[in-house]
Amino acid sequence: MTSIEGLRRLLDDPDVTDVLVNHGTELWSDRHGSLQRVGSLSPGEIDVELERILAPIGRRLDRIHPMVDARLADGTRVSAVVAPIAVHGTCAAFRLLRHRRFSLADFSSEVMSCDELLALVHERRNVLVSGATGSGKTSLLGALVSAVPPDERVVILEDVHEIVTTHPHLVRLETRLPTADHRAGFDLDDLLRASLRLRPDRLVVGEVRGAEAVTLVNALNTGHLGSLSTIHANNAHDALGRLCLLLHRSLHAVDARTIEAMVRSAVQVVVHLGRNSDGRRRVEQVLRLPR
Repeated sequence: MTSIEGLRRLLDDPDVTDVLVNHGTELWSDRHGSLQRVGSLSPGEIDVELERILAPIGRRLDRIHPMVDARLADGTRVSAVVAPIAVHGTCAAFRLLRHRRFSLADFSSEVMSCDELLALVHERRNVLVSGATGSGKTSLLGALVSAVPPDERVVILEDVHEIVTTHPHLVRLETRLPTADHRAGFDLDDLLRASLRLRPDRLVVGEVRGAEAVTLVNALNTGHLGSLSTIHANNAHDALGRLCLLLHRSLHAVDARTIEAMVRSAVQVVVHLGRNSDGRRRVEQVLRLPR
């Protein structure tokens, strides 16, 4: 597959979840959980294409602004880096929003069954879903939200709208970066603080990775049971360690033992996902924290 038309066909392919460009010319795709090189682009083609797709949403990508992370009108998330940051040429990653709704059965394994996943929702456990990039964290989050009783109000907070769910009573909030014309930005911590005043029955945070960790842990420790979030980690225990680290970065005056106690009081179950050899995402580890 060659030329930018090949890239566009991949973006339209319903079986492709990610399209990657390395070094300005290498074209890769993730289809059914299998990442393969599928072709090449001519030098400079990806730069022209990125300029074309970013212009309508008012984003720039050049030597002065060499990095971008944006959501396109169709829901596609595009992250790209150009020279001088990208040493060997432009790199880009397109995460495609496929409106496929996953069920809890899609993630069940010998470690945790579909019924046990469902029980986490019905028992209003505070669940932290962990895993590597592409392990299915967001997809599982969507399936868990779909299992929430329909008379409960769910507030979903994301950097980029990705969670696909069938739940009928949703409020969605999305972060916004500051703009060149001085419009204020709103990060996840801002959204989380606002969401607490929107009468949520359940809070759902697409990914915890910054200062919002403190606000989330405080919220989970003050009555917001049945809330869900994800975090990048190598295993379930590391997920707790990473959440503690995020709190420590903001709470310098609080000792490590107190921070760990805060996290263990807030999070009741860690569900860790991985991908097996055939690309299927499934539960690999479950860590239940004693109350």
